[in-house]
Amino acid sequence: MDLKIVYSTFPSVATAEAAARHLVAQRLAACGNILPGLISFYEWEGALERAEEVVLLLKTRAGQLAPLMDALRALHPYEVPAILSLDVEAADAPFAGWVRAQTVDAAKD
Repeated sequence: MDLKIVYSTFPSVATAEAAARHLVAQRLAACGNILPGLISFYEWEGALERAEEVVLLLKTRAGQLAPLMDALRALHPYEVPAILSLDVEAADAPFAGWVRAQTVDAAKD
C-alpha cells in the first residue's frame, strides 16, 4: 500500500491547524485531523515535563512523505518535533483513491 499517515504533536489547535492548512493547500497531504486533549509526559534537558498538546494526523502517499516531513519540520514550533511516518497496511479503495487524487506524487512530478 502506498499510503502513509504522519503523526505529530503540537502545542495548540491553532498551530496544528496552521500546519494542516498549509500542507493540504500544498497538496502534500490529502487531509489533516486534529485531536485535542493530549497530555504528554517526557524528559527534556534533565527535567520531567508535562505538556498539554494536540495530535495532528496527516494522510498522504509514499511519494510525498519526504517533502511533507521536510515542510512539517520547517513549520513546526518545537525544537525537536515528533514527526512519525506510519505505514497503512490496508485502506478502503475509494478513500485510498481520494488520497492519491488529492496529493501530487513528488517522484513523478
